[in-house]
Parts: sequence; C-alpha cells; structure tokens
Amino acid sequence: MWDQLQQELLARLQVADQVDFSRAVVDLSYIQAKRERESPKVGPSPVDRGRPGSKHHVLTDAASTPVTVHSTRAGRHDLTQLPGMVQALPAVVATPDELLGNTAYDSNACRDALTSQGITPRLGNRKRVHGSGLGTLRWVVEAALAWLHGARKLRIRWEARDDMHEALLQLVHYMILAAKLPPTSF
Repeated sequence: MWDQLQQELLARLQVADQVDFSRAVVDLSYIQAKRERESPKVGPSPVDRGRPGSKHHVLTDAASTPVTVHSTRAGRHDLTQLPGMVQALPAVVATPDELLGNTAYDSNACRDALTSQGITPRLGNRKRVHGSGLGTLRWVVEAALAWLHGARKLRIRWEARDDMHEALLQLVHYMILAAKLPPTSF
C-alpha cells in the first residue's frame, strides 16, 4: 500500500509540474534514539559518543520534493545507502540527469554506480580544502529534512520497534508530498 500511495502522489505531482528531476540531491540526518535497545535500525553513533541513534536518508528532486526516504542505524556509512536509494526510485519519476551529494558520498563505487545508470555524479571531493562548492544547490535536501523533522515524533526516536518508526517516517513523507500538491489536483 505504501508504494502505491507514493507512486500516486508522485504521479500527481508530475502532472501538476511540481517535480524537477534535472538533478537529484541526497543527504541524511542523525537522530537520537531514546529507547536503549539495539536493532537493525538503531545502533551506536560514531559522532554522538556511542549513544544509540538512527539516520534518516532522503533523496530529493531539484524542487525540494522528497522522492525516497528511509532509515538506517546510526553507524552505517552514508555512501553504502546511495546505490540502493537510486535503485529505489519509483517508476513514475524519471532518472535524474545528475545527483549531488556531500563529501560523505565521495567514493569510486558511488560514482561508478551512478554513471552506470546514466546519472552524472556531482559529489563533494574530500581532498578539496574549502568545500565542494555545491552548497548553493544542496539546500533543497536540507529543506526536505527540516520538513521531515517538523514532525515532533521524528526529531527524537522514541519508538523501540523499527517497523513503527519506519511507518511514521513514510507517513510524514507522504504528508509532505500531499501538501505540495496544488488544491485543484484532488
């Protein structure tokens, strides 16, 4: 049911000309988990003194529409999720021309995976001293993450069950998609 709802909302957004896939942008946000239980989607954070947490991964279009959203445990590296997120793009959206990401996605494996699917990778380079220069284009994913975390239940993870947290994440994702629809499309 979730996949059908996502495809229907994205199809209506495309008909209303609200989806811009000239480029896609990917990023994530760390959230703290207050239930001290390890699970496949909760684990120790390498940036928060080993406290348990999760990550919300988001792939948006150029207009800040979140296209795919999912969660993983805090210890998972960002670049391991990129190929799966690109493959999980719904069939109703076109393949983006280019994909932007920060230096966490800088790897030959990510670049090769994107290039093999016809997507031009524009990923930050870790060896560059003063940033990637992509900040003026990457703000759209930060806005999408802010919309997701506008829901208080997603700012801090209180759910002990992974399926409940993932359901809340998807529900808020679809509420954002529905809010982007023009009033005449219902």
